[in-house]
Amino acid sequence: MVADRESLLEAVRSAVTAAGGVRITRQQFIASSGLKLSDLFRHFSKWSDALTAAGFSFNGYNERIEPEELLADWAVLVRKLQRIPTRNEYKLEGDYSTGVFDRNFGSWSAIPDTFRTFATDQPEWADVVALLPIQQATPAVVGGARLPQTQELRSPLARQRRLSDRPTYGDPIDFRGLRHAPVNEDGVIFLFGMVARELGYLVESVQGGFPDCEAKRQLAPGQWQRVRIEFEFESRNFRDHGHAPDGCDIIVCWSHNWSECPAHLEVVELMRVIGQLADTGE
Repeated sequence: MVADRESLLEAVRSAVTAAGGVRITRQQFIASSGLKLSDLFRHFSKWSDALTAAGFSFNGYNERIEPEELLADWAVLVRKLQRIPTRNEYKLEGDYSTGVFDRNFGSWSAIPDTFRTFATDQPEWADVVALLPIQQATPAVVGGARLPQTQELRSPLARQRRLSDRPTYGDPIDFRGLRHAPVNEDGVIFLFGMVARELGYLVESVQGGFPDCEAKRQLAPGQWQRVRIEFEFESRNFRDHGHAPDGCDIIVCWSHNWSECPAHLEVVELMRVIGQLADTGE
């Protein structure tokens, strides 16, 4: 039987009351109420909206959020956008902090594969899984030299358990004040900020929407030109996020792995750039 809106809200009130009046997750509600996820989505796109409509207001600070709830909320936005959201898009429309995702999954780029595993044998997420790109590992390049294949793909390290209460680091690079390589888009933005002036850029603004950054680039002494920059961890994330190639001039990334990148889009691969800058000193 399909639950109408009032019946659903009454079920939410009963479930929260039974849990002692604390905020419960969407998965806990489904398990305790006997309703289906489709019953919830028929009336509310977000679990937080259902809680609010039921008359609850919770302070989520320091509250433990289950990984399954984070993945479900991320998937709702994927379904809405019909593509993988950027970190900034999720910050604007998601229910949780992107920092919580980093603590649980290590990096923003790791979420699609993690969600694919989570959604196994859950047909209600089949449409979201169909939107996810298939990730393939690529060797890293620094200063033109190819680094060894990441050990996690071919050694017992692949069986090491990830601890959820601490961050994940990139490979050690010891580049000036940065100890480890970026593992997400935020790390790319930080590293670009460190070297932007040396590369001939003056940043005018950084924003939440596409493109991420407006800057001016020096063409020659006394000559500057405005450019639009999009930050990505990997260059192919630009494609995976569904960005319009004509809305941007430059992709700044850690790793350039998009072989079909349009010719008019310039790519600044920081992995290679810092190898060259490190050779010249500070």
